Amino acid sequence: MNPPAAARVDPRIDPRWATLAAGPGGGLFTSPPWIGAVCETYGFEPTAAVAVDGAGVPTAGLGWVDVDDLRGRRRLALPFCDRADPIVADAAAWAAVSADALAGDLPFTLRCLDGSPAAGDGRLTTTGAAAWHRTPLAGSLEDLHRRFRPQTRRNIATAERAGVQVHLGADIDAVHVYHGLHVALRKHKYRLLAQPRGFLEQIWKAFAPLDGIRTALATVDGRPVAGAMYLVWQDTVYYKFGASEAATLPLRPNDALHWALIRWAHARGLAHLDWGLSDLDQPGLVGYKRKWATEERRILTLNAGGPPLGRRADTERLLGTLTALFTDESVPDAVTARAGAALYGLFC
Repeated sequence: MNPPAAARVDPRIDPRWATLAAGPGGGLFTSPPWIGAVCETYGFEPTAAVAVDGAGVPTAGLGWVDVDDLRGRRRLALPFCDRADPIVADAAAWAAVSADALAGDLPFTLRCLDGSPAAGDGRLTTTGAAAWHRTPLAGSLEDLHRRFRPQTRRNIATAERAGVQVHLGADIDAVHVYHGLHVALRKHKYRLLAQPRGFLEQIWKAFAPLDGIRTALATVDGRPVAGAMYLVWQDTVYYKFGASEAATLPLRPNDALHWALIRWAHARGLAHLDWGLSDLDQPGLVGYKRKWATEERRILTLNAGGPPLGRRADTERLLGTLTALFTDESVPDAVTARAGAALYGLFC
């Protein structure tokens, strides 16, 4: 027996999707404010399939975006997300909401936690894996502190002795300061372009009215040397972006940031800190998050249909060349930032 057809909706505004996103199966990257910020920045039109029960109550959902640009035609669930797990309880619910997305007209890619019903779908192939970490915030602050690895506790103390100061800001000015650190880190450490400042502004516009964003800035002698952006959805705070100056890392400013955020989240009564995605080819980052987290799983990349339609090797080479040019040390950071604003939308 075929599953009942799911309704197609706009996940930015549909109340049925909002109900699912606010429920136990939802998360930051399937939330209407996040989807809205991404789509407003990059000009995407999102679609979601929502299944309902006999009383009209939404029971399952899957969101995606169709992309057609210089890098080919493809369907992504969803772009610029660590993961966008389908909101489904079992294989039957997954079948109901995935029928349209997997209809075969476009290659389809999804990131979700291991154990998702989508991972057992024979139509999908696992093409990649990354680490995911989470820290439960239950118990007293003293209990939380004791659960950290010894090195983390030492790093917190080092930052305190070094006089590292942390400010948790809810204002747009803190976002602007953070973006400067973000551009510099991506350029000088990784030779990569950074997300546009406009993207971070759209995130702020979406989450600030919900009191759902904090930008943490660590200063030494009054100068910002590290920063991070955290977003709140339901009972979880998400670590989304982080950047720091290499020269000040011995002062442990990043540890000071996260400890300040944890104290704030604990006082607010939040249940978890989600550390997001870490590529497995970055063992240093994975190891760092393990020092804070007590839960670790895998984020799987699943694909049906192969690479994007019309993707060309010469286009990929050109984008690689432009990235190398705009992240060269001789290029001013302001120019690198403008290049990111112009090109970053292609990297999804």
